[in-house]
Formats: sequence, structure tokens, C-alpha cells
Amino acid sequence: MAWALKLPLSDEVIESGLVQDFDASLSGIGQELGAGAYSMSDVLALPIFKQEESNLPPETDNKILPFQYVLCAATSPAVKLHDETLTYLNQGQSYEIRMLDNRKIGELPEISGNMVKSIIRVVFHDRRLQYTEHQQLEGWRWNRPGDRILDLDIPMSVGVVDPRANPTQLNTVEFLWDPSKRTSVFIQVHCISTEFTMRKHGGEKGVPFRIQIDTFKENEAGEYTEHLHSASCQFKVFKPKGADRKQKTDREKMEKRAPQEKEKYQPSYETTILTECSPWPEATYVNNSPSPGFNSSHNSFPVSEGNGSPNHQPEPVAQLVDNLLPTATPQEAQQWLHRNRYSPFCRLFSNFSGADMLKLTREDVIQICGPADGIRLFNALKGRVVRPRLTIYVCQESQQAREQKHENGDGSSSTFFVYHAIYLEELTAVELTEKLAQLFSISPRQIIQIFKQGPTGIHVLVSDEMIQNFQDEMCFVLDTMKAETNDGYHIILK
Repeated sequence: MAWALKLPLSDEVIESGLVQDFDASLSGIGQELGAGAYSMSDVLALPIFKQEESNLPPETDNKILPFQYVLCAATSPAVKLHDETLTYLNQGQSYEIRMLDNRKIGELPEISGNMVKSIIRVVFHDRRLQYTEHQQLEGWRWNRPGDRILDLDIPMSVGVVDPRANPTQLNTVEFLWDPSKRTSVFIQVHCISTEFTMRKHGGEKGVPFRIQIDTFKENEAGEYTEHLHSASCQFKVFKPKGADRKQKTDREKMEKRAPQEKEKYQPSYETTILTECSPWPEATYVNNSPSPGFNSSHNSFPVSEGNGSPNHQPEPVAQLVDNLLPTATPQEAQQWLHRNRYSPFCRLFSNFSGADMLKLTREDVIQICGPADGIRLFNALKGRVVRPRLTIYVCQESQQAREQKHENGDGSSSTFFVYHAIYLEELTAVELTEKLAQLFSISPRQIIQIFKQGPTGIHVLVSDEMIQNFQDEMCFVLDTMKAETNDGYHIILK
């Protein structure tokens, strides 16, 4: 049984008018687009998308980009629009990077006619591998002893001055160049992307890398520490001829796609332009050393050959406990990481304050830094003290105690002696000299020689081998004798 709802006449007229208006509003839909399917570009041209686009930060039109770096290698055609370009390189092949002066007239006049320093790095693109970069590179060094990840092809390079490669930094090279002159640097990458994949069963995709270039100008002290520009690009490395085959495969795949699908991908370019990026965290600590090697700070002292006590030693450097405080700012935490040889992880902890880092558990630190550096960093954060290799206790024999011994005749003494603990790590005569100098508040060069009293009162010269045979927690009474020739001292361990 059907039910019919009868409306009054006035309502029927109103309903009829609404239907006609609705039909008229739909009559124009599809006429402008025609019989074909709509294009995504037409949708993106709608005012709502234009309004969102206008809210995006402006491009680098108003920003000074003093340099441009161009890698002379073609980009892949299998990269979607608005994604970063991807470039394929062959292992060990020389590729040119053109260093272009992009300054406008009058910009940065202080570098005109002067050298600038550029540092080129090969780093991981994936964040997962960035967390364990140090362990990955050390593993590669172990498997490829004597090889480097990144090299400069010096004979082919043009305008490159004072090129350097740090033996301990396999993925970094640096050089000076004059922006006013033509400069092209040729690089060689010796690792391949599949060497850093987690599972190696064949056919797996290789991990992407990044080439990053940081450029600095000279400061008043003559050191290249003032940052000017940084740029990077994404790339993969294949075995010889592999990059050419991969490029050909991507091109053939794109040719088989429908025209509508091709519009979603960017074309292949003959060269790769490095895009601006943030400077590498360690880049601000680069200095300009006149030595042929790279600078490294060591708290050691130059010593002569032999095991005897040194006659002339420089002033000791006091080793202070450097614990990270909860009140440390993110900048102070970064400085603490650099001082304690955790520079590779500075970028990962760039926003961590002292309190943030101290809240990390052992598992957190190991997951971020890997087992080796993770345990070391965790122990440093918790301020754990490592037990020294050798501990000895020493007490200075005063003149009054010697006189009292002489008066008693039997050698007994009721004088109360206070002993000081000396902790040795290197077990050398040099280290013992430095520790005794600190105890006496004198310079190590004032200690001429150290003797140990042997049988029948003989004086045996203390050597490295003797210290290595000391028993742990031995006790000594120190007797000092003034040297006749200068203001130095001889020390006797009794």
C-alpha cells in the first residue's frame, strides 16, 4: 500500500520552483572541462590552493646566496614532482663540481680577491643511518683498510688550493679557492649504497647518501671559521657502469608510462644543483692549520725516547672533571659533546638541554648512538669514574721527622704522616713526574730525576718498566734533595 503526501497548492508551487532552480544550477557542470577528464593542475589553480601557497615562506629571492655548486651528473627521471632530485654516481669515477660565484654587485666585498674554504662531506640521507653514522663508517673502515669514502681528483681539479684529506675522517675533504677565478673540483666516491643495507641477500635497494658543501671565509685571526653558505644534494652510488644502467632503466620505465602519469614526475636534468641547507654541526669548529695534516687537540707532552725520568718537561695540563650539568642550555650541551669527543652526534642532540640528556636511559643512548659510543656517552652523562690502572700513596718526609728519627736512634717515629693518593693510567715515568709536580705545586721541569730506594739504601732510577711492576696501593715516603747545579730537585721513593 502506497502512501502519498498531498501538499496544498501553494506548497506545490514552491516545490516546483525549488526543483527548477536546482536543475538550473547543475546544468553548467562539466561544460568547461568537456568530455575529457579533469586535470590536477586545474584543481591546484583553485583560489583555495593559491591562498595556501601565498602563506608559504618566500623563496630565497631576498636571501643572499653567495655561491652555487653544480654537480655534473644527470638527475633521475623517476622522481616525483616536488620531491628532492636524486642522482646516480659510479663508484670511483671522477665527477666535477663547479664552484660558482653567485654574488650580486657589492655583496660580500670582504671576500673579493680573497680565498674561501670549502668542506665537502658524504653523509647518510636516512635518519636511521644518521643515528649510527659513526659505527657505520668505522665498520666500513674495518672492511676496507686503507681506503677512503671520499677523495679529490687533484690532477683534474681546477683552481683548488691546499687540498687536504684527514686520515681519520674518511668521508671529508677540504680545500681553498678564489671565488673570482674559475674553480672546479673533481670528487670520487669509493663506497656503494648497498654496502650499508641491513639485509644483504641480493637485489636490495641501496641507501641514499648526501653530498654537502660548507664554505667559510677568513676571520681576523686568519682562521676560516665564519660560515658563508651550505648546500647539499641526494645521490646513490653503484658499482662501475651501474649508474648508467640505472639511469637507462628509469628512462625506459618513464617512457612506458601514460602521459597523465608522466606529468607527476619531474624531467631529468643534465646537471644536479645543490640546494641550500643548514651548515654541518662540526663545520663551525674548523680551523686553518699551517701543518700538512689536520689539527687534533691532545693533552699529551712531548717526551724523549727512553724510559728514564725526563730532564725537561712542559707545564702539566690539569685534568678537570667535566660533567654535564642539568642546568646546561642546548648550546652548552653541544659544547660539552664536542669537548668529550661526541661530535658525530651533535646534530642528533641539537635541541637537547643538559636536563634532557641526563634523563635519557641507557637503552635510549645505545639506540641513538650504537653500542660502543652509546655506552661511553651514558657513562659520561652519569659521571662514572673509571678505576685507574695503578694507585700509589705518597707522603712527604719533613725535615722535622728526619731529625726526630735521628734522635730516637731506632728509626721509630711518632710523627703523624698524611698520605696522598696518586692515580696512574699510562704507567710511565713522565706521568709520575707530572703527578708529583702537581702534588708539590712545582713545574715538572724542576724534577730532575726520580729514584727508588733499593736494598742497602741504593738509589735506583725509576723507569717505565719499574712503574709497570709496582704493586697496586703501594705506599712511599718521599724524600727530596736539592740539585746542586740548578733549582731542580731529586725525589727518592722510600
